[in-house]
Amino acid sequence: MGGNGGSGTNADKRPNELLGSWFVRSGWSKGELARQVNRRARQLGANHISTDTSRVRRWLDGENPREPIPRILSELFSERFGCVVSIEDLGLRAARQSPAASGVDLPWTAPQTVALLGEFSRSDLMLARRGFLGTSLALSAGPSLIEPMQRWLVPTAGSPVPAGPEPAFDARRPGRLSRPELELLESTTRMFRQWDAQCGGGLRRKAVVGQLHEVTDLLQEPQPEATTRKLFQVAAELAELAGWMSYDVGLQPTAQKYFVLALHAAKEAGDKPLGSCILSSMSRQMIHLGRPEDALELIHLAQYGSRDCASPRTQAMLYAMEARAYANMGQPGKTKRAVRMAEDTFAEADEWDEPDPDWIRFFSEAELHGENSHSYRDLAYVAGRSPTYASLAEPLMRKAVEKFAEDAEHQRSYALNLIGMATVHLLQRDPEQSTSYAARAMDIAKKVRSERVNTRIRKTVDTAVRDYGDVAAVIDLSEQLAVDLPEAAEAV
Repeated sequence: MGGNGGSGTNADKRPNELLGSWFVRSGWSKGELARQVNRRARQLGANHISTDTSRVRRWLDGENPREPIPRILSELFSERFGCVVSIEDLGLRAARQSPAASGVDLPWTAPQTVALLGEFSRSDLMLARRGFLGTSLALSAGPSLIEPMQRWLVPTAGSPVPAGPEPAFDARRPGRLSRPELELLESTTRMFRQWDAQCGGGLRRKAVVGQLHEVTDLLQEPQPEATTRKLFQVAAELAELAGWMSYDVGLQPTAQKYFVLALHAAKEAGDKPLGSCILSSMSRQMIHLGRPEDALELIHLAQYGSRDCASPRTQAMLYAMEARAYANMGQPGKTKRAVRMAEDTFAEADEWDEPDPDWIRFFSEAELHGENSHSYRDLAYVAGRSPTYASLAEPLMRKAVEKFAEDAEHQRSYALNLIGMATVHLLQRDPEQSTSYAARAMDIAKKVRSERVNTRIRKTVDTAVRDYGDVAAVIDLSEQLAVDLPEAAEAV
């Protein structure tokens, strides 16, 4: 059998229906698939692999090929279908793995977190390189999302990385990272975060995924325990950022998968505040997808899990997201309470003894005002375009816009709040002011690669045209939109 052998015996083999289904839909013959496997194996340096039609038939009959063939098959089918087709999707994982492992219900163990991060980031890079976007992944919601995430709170059997002083580095040991190398990884992650805030998710997403893949390689090498903990923290931050950028460019299932993997990595790092931030990103995505009840469950999970360790800035961000969820559920009393809690807690941020980690520094006073104003704006929509709630949103949104105007780093947030201001003025029946803010947002959108920004501008202009289509400023803005942000230019 050589390098092509399988792990199953004839007695326990059953036809691999999952692989068979993908194979039939691919339109390939057994000979074509065998030739492609051999070609890809040679590219990987696995020259011992020599596959033929009878070997492909045995895989379809249930034989489990050894690595790297499952990985090669995953890549070939992913390319063929333009979506991430994981090894599990092909029915090639060991039988003890949960069939749900290709979704969000993943094992909470360090080795499998590393393996899944590596596999998913590799598939994403491979698809991105060939112009595919992986939009056919399934999106989880409701109990199928919430219940697996609740396991974030369950203590692992014996902390995988005990706290304590970091062991001395031994530069002679192969694979060991030096302290400067670790610091460089952290500074690179900070740089990626700045790029995202300035340029949107479209320009640097692949670079972030590539860096994440490199970190998962490092996690497979023997490291001191404290180094492993730090690498899991970096992996969690990069996976969260990859998820955020995917969300920003409209790849919702891909974003969710990265968020879930980020939460797993944060748990392995023992970083509860970072885990709460990842859950808040998942919550924001659920609000975007029109599922505020799921968003609220995720935020409450984040708040409970980090209740004894999150900084005031992080807690304020969680309260602000709680307000967004309540607003979208049409609960004004609970929205106002959460807004007040966000403001009161944020006021304590400067008195916090320890410096905030970089991943929460985006939550500035401008961001606080922006989130809370959006909560009132969302309430206005849910309450049938209520002018009362719009009037609560307007002064907060104005403060956010003014502060973001002075902030060259967070250009996407500036654009989103300009659009927010435009929607508030539409709610207040002031189309001229609305178009003024929307036009300013459009100027920034031309420089920021964010499908989220573009979509919100289009929705706002569409609403203006529907309600005030005979106003000259609205007509001009609609014509300008077709020039500046044509639908066909949505490259990600």
